[in-house]
Amino acid sequence: MTGSPFDSGRGGAPGPLSGIRVLDLSAYIAGPYGCALLADQGADVIKVEPPDGDNLRNYPSTLAAESRAFLGVNRSKRGVTLNLKDEGDRAVLYRLVREADVLVHNFRPGVPERLAIDFSTLSAMNPRLVYCAVTGYGETGPLKDKAGYDQVLQTMTGICTLQGKRGGAPEIVYGSVVDYYAAALLAAGVSSALYERERSGEGQFVGVSLLRSALAMQSARMVWAEGEALDIGRDMRSGGVTGLHPTREGWLYVSANTPRFWQALCALTGLDALAADPRYDSVRKRAEHADEILPQLHAALAARDALDWEARFGDAVPCAAARAVEAMFEHPQVEAEGIVATIPHPGLGSYRGVAQAIRFGRTPGPAPFAAPTLGQHSDQVRVALDAAGRDNGRSA
Repeated sequence: MTGSPFDSGRGGAPGPLSGIRVLDLSAYIAGPYGCALLADQGADVIKVEPPDGDNLRNYPSTLAAESRAFLGVNRSKRGVTLNLKDEGDRAVLYRLVREADVLVHNFRPGVPERLAIDFSTLSAMNPRLVYCAVTGYGETGPLKDKAGYDQVLQTMTGICTLQGKRGGAPEIVYGSVVDYYAAALLAAGVSSALYERERSGEGQFVGVSLLRSALAMQSARMVWAEGEALDIGRDMRSGGVTGLHPTREGWLYVSANTPRFWQALCALTGLDALAADPRYDSVRKRAEHADEILPQLHAALAARDALDWEARFGDAVPCAAARAVEAMFEHPQVEAEGIVATIPHPGLGSYRGVAQAIRFGRTPGPAPFAAPTLGQHSDQVRVALDAAGRDNGRSA
């Protein structure tokens, strides 16, 4: 359609979702990053924010003019502001919905109905719409109306308890792991619904919850066999040799669970006697005798720095020296993979950030662009909507 608000003018190679039009009404991390993953694959994404913006914009940031968190989860989107409590702005959203393929929000159950943007209302306007709702606890049940946040769900679902030492205080896993996993489920669920739509011609409701995400990412822990006691060890850590170890300078993570890697570790650290000892010839035995093995391993590792050991072990022993995340910007493997790109930004000049998370051979998708400033494309989208309306009037 001439003048379509989704004609973003985004150049570059097509992606597998080029031509798909997404309205992102979500805030914080899970919904927005799920939509960013769709944008990575070529989808045209318009982020719709209230006039005071996504609250993530207000989070503490060492960037003076921008929220680092907001930039990180909203790449490759255009931004408009709409007050969905205002009848006129809601009418603008309805016009966008009629042209969209996907709508994503993270309102609590009941709020979409009050705003008249629920699935039944919007699907009546556009039966092909894939409507994705991100919630804390799901669509039903006694907690469905509660607000859900990453670390709240971590604490509720056992992640924090298992992260802490057995019998000790629970510990948060920082990095919003539940949110980011929910974002991946969102992108997968929406893509599957779009694929199904090619067969049926109809859109559908897609539900993603932080509760389901937090439990799905613990699928190996969430196994309770018939007749088995409930209170058993469910931690997936192999223990023993596998883990973080001190070196002369820095820490080194070592994984030596297979016979091959165990033998190589012993040979390269000069602990050949351990490799030959039948008391240590399995992962389980090494975990049981960790108090005998670890003092010898730590004494050997004290001879070199973590980076030296990483180089010495090479491909023979899976390992990594503990680094700060800042080291990833110029890590040779990250550079070789093209994971980080330099992205122009109207306020910052430019910044370096993640470009894409998935590689496609034939349809790699366009280059990323910066997360929008608040309302950056509002005028552009409204003008395009008006132009589309005039064109429709003439063609009618």
